Amino acid sequence: MKRIGILTSGGDAPGMNAAIRAVTRRAIDKGLEVFGINYGYAGLVAGDIFPLTSADVSDRIQRGGTFLYSARYPEFANVEGQLKGIEQLKKFGIDALVVIGGDGSYHGALRLTEHGYNTIGLPGTIDNDIPFTDFTIGFDTAVSTAVDAIDKLHDTASSHERTFIVEVMGRGAGDVALWAGVAGGAQKIIVPERDFDIAEIAEEVKKGRQNGNKNMIIVLAEGVMHADEFKKELDKYGDFDSRATVLGHVQRGGSPTARDRVLASKMGAHAVDLLLDGKGGLAVGIEDNKITSHDILDLFDSKHKPDLSLFDLNESISR
Repeated sequence: MKRIGILTSGGDAPGMNAAIRAVTRRAIDKGLEVFGINYGYAGLVAGDIFPLTSADVSDRIQRGGTFLYSARYPEFANVEGQLKGIEQLKKFGIDALVVIGGDGSYHGALRLTEHGYNTIGLPGTIDNDIPFTDFTIGFDTAVSTAVDAIDKLHDTASSHERTFIVEVMGRGAGDVALWAGVAGGAQKIIVPERDFDIAEIAEEVKKGRQNGNKNMIIVLAEGVMHADEFKKELDKYGDFDSRATVLGHVQRGGSPTARDRVLASKMGAHAVDLLLDGKGGLAVGIEDNKITSHDILDLFDSKHKPDLSLFDLNESISR
């Protein structure tokens, strides 16, 4: 193996640039050439590929987003699209690939490995919804962004004695809501992994008011329902002077936290080491604070399990 490629795919996540930097510099340190691929699998098929040097990844670790850009490319699910990508890999003499992204990105990585191009996946997604890793690249930053917003909403909620429904990202997993809810002192956390009764929540809000709480924050994972819809349902049970706030894509941006930078650096370096060992079709993760790897096929047969002890913790300390 003489050359490796790097691409980012799917939604961007803070820390992706740190991962690109680590892959590039680890590979160069091991005597390999590195090529960046713009716009994910779409750029691979289009041949939007260029050499990466150590200088190219300088001053990147602190920047959010991905300087390799990202794009959706569902056509890569088809063999025709995969073969076009392989044609470009051969054209540029690239022997192996590192893919930074989420579940959809991993499908492409597996297909390339099956075609003979060892590919390693790094979990770059703020949702933290990838099996066999305790944390994904970008999750910690997204939670910090959400908590910062919740802290600010506490101030205005107290000033007007209002109830705020704060919608955070997480379509299929409630991790961002769980962590941001506990850290932000939310009265209630609503996630797809736990059932809820709006009538009961309304009663708890009323009791909170009676107990002297001047502000009420409800953190809602986007996968449950939209904040406006939740507000309308809640308001059927009383006048809570409620407001719906959707944090949206602001959670994807911003400078990555130290934890995300270190995690991305560890994972990126490990991906290169796996490729040097002749391995592919693997997804890198962190479990019990140790960097690990699992067959990507195992991830498709498994489901991410959020730390629901945080939900129970918040139920007991938020009243």
